[in-house]
Amino acid sequence: MSKVEKLRHPQFKNTPERPSGRKPDWIRVKAPNSPVYGETKRLMKDLKLNTVCEEAACPNIGECWTQKHATVMILGDTCTRACAFCNVITGKPGPVDMLEPENVGIMALKTGLRHMVITSVDRDDLDDGGADQFAQCIAKVHEMAPDTTVEVLTPDFRDKAGAQEIVIAAGPDVFNHNLETVPRLYQSIRPGSRYFHSLRLLQKAKELDPEVFTKSGIMVGLGETREEVLQVMEDLRSANVDFLTIGQYLQPTLRHATIDRYVTPEEFAEYEAIAYAKGFLKVSSSPFTRSSYHADEDFAALRKARKKHQQTT
Repeated sequence: MSKVEKLRHPQFKNTPERPSGRKPDWIRVKAPNSPVYGETKRLMKDLKLNTVCEEAACPNIGECWTQKHATVMILGDTCTRACAFCNVITGKPGPVDMLEPENVGIMALKTGLRHMVITSVDRDDLDDGGADQFAQCIAKVHEMAPDTTVEVLTPDFRDKAGAQEIVIAAGPDVFNHNLETVPRLYQSIRPGSRYFHSLRLLQKAKELDPEVFTKSGIMVGLGETREEVLQVMEDLRSANVDFLTIGQYLQPTLRHATIDRYVTPEEFAEYEAIAYAKGFLKVSSSPFTRSSYHADEDFAALRKARKKHQQTT
């Protein structure tokens, strides 16, 4: 096992150590224990579906699964990259599950979701980066649960010609791709990716389909400055991105990037106000904000905001 694979091996995941000391009160959550949480967990297991909620050790899993909201992670549970913030296993992925799109459609149908989020690991080993699997999953949700809107949170498909076009052509309602952090920190936090490539991906989504909502997010507490965060906002608005999420980075294990600091709720509120002033249609900025957190409610607000904007321009 290589050093990188060892760092992402299951035995090292979700360790109880708190590398950054005692958490402030605003960053604490209750352990999940509701019956509905258990039902959601069983459904995911029965359908052999992975979720980013589990794989990335999301702090909101108890709340979301209790409401039968889960973000499906397609294309396996093993990523071809090793980002310093992410708790997903890195290594050589297995074959693509050809039954996965059908099971994603069944999940949407059985849970009665109004809005479904589909994400994936990075699959640099595939010729299309996994784009066709995204497209098939979108198609199955449209077919089996036509009242469910679909949001995709995609990798960057770096060097995969035509990959993004395949996904957009399938008709997602929201195209989401996270910048994750500020450009200065990419080499240490997101070494397999390029900031301006990700920015261009978001801009191109709107060019391919002017009606699709575009969305991106960053984590704070990694050592970025306020000025750098504001510049990311400017960059995203230049790329015509509609929706911005900002959340607190939480260190999954001692082997991941350390937390520089816990950003206060007041600072998150300030970021939200500034982002709205810069022209984003929707902003979610709080310690617990994640790309898929309250995605259904946020999508409804996003559509309302666009309609209002169109009526006043």
